[in-house]
Amino acid sequence: MARLRESVAELKKRLKAIDSPGARRLEVVADYLVPKSVWIVGGDGWAFDIGYGGLDHVLSLNHNVNILVLDTEVYSNTGGQASKATPIGAAAKFAAGGKAMDKKDLGLMAMSYGHVYVASVAMGANPIQTINAFLEAESYNGPSLIIAYSHCIAHGYDMKLGPEQQRRAVESGIWPLYRYDPRRAEKGEPALIVDAEGGKIPVLEFMQNETRFKMVEKFNPEGFRTYVIRSQAAARRRVAVYQHLAQLRLPIDELPKEEQGEIKCE
Repeated sequence: MARLRESVAELKKRLKAIDSPGARRLEVVADYLVPKSVWIVGGDGWAFDIGYGGLDHVLSLNHNVNILVLDTEVYSNTGGQASKATPIGAAAKFAAGGKAMDKKDLGLMAMSYGHVYVASVAMGANPIQTINAFLEAESYNGPSLIIAYSHCIAHGYDMKLGPEQQRRAVESGIWPLYRYDPRRAEKGEPALIVDAEGGKIPVLEFMQNETRFKMVEKFNPEGFRTYVIRSQAAARRRVAVYQHLAQLRLPIDELPKEEQGEIKCE
């Protein structure tokens, strides 16, 4: 890419010395010879809820566009309302006693298309895995979706401790790290790689470090214990599904690529 930019810069330099309308037109559009990296950035309120229809439409197509979802697990910009990204047992507006249902698995839904690159990252817990996900998403010629753990003031702890809490989320299994790359499936390899599957610490250790969970524990201890059990079970179930998918090898189309374009439907 760097060499291409240098070539375009040289082209524009030479075009300046050419006195013709064609040279002027080419000089104006020369920068478009360098491929553009297109990124759509939004929060979980948009991606999981109010904008999901549009997001799903983009993912269903085969355009080369990258999408980064900053998942704070709550409607941060509208006062901390519960959203489909809010986890079990977390207190939020319209879920003061703790959210009863588990969060929506946006990544798994995107994987079901088969042609979408999907990654779950937590930079505070594993920066190398995060970098690898961004590099893979950028290099993938098609739609890509990266869901990034984003700690938020609505979680109820000092934001400077965010990386430590991200680590707890990953180690407990609340936030598994994975990368789903359709290019691996084309080689006969499992498309999904689970980079961190949790199970190192109990989910309770993660929950007790955030006010959004401790509020529920304070006012409804019995309900909180139920939420902890359900949250632990949900984390194990989610990881089990990913582990299963990480073993799948899809059959490779044996038809030579040069012949695929000749298929005709009668």
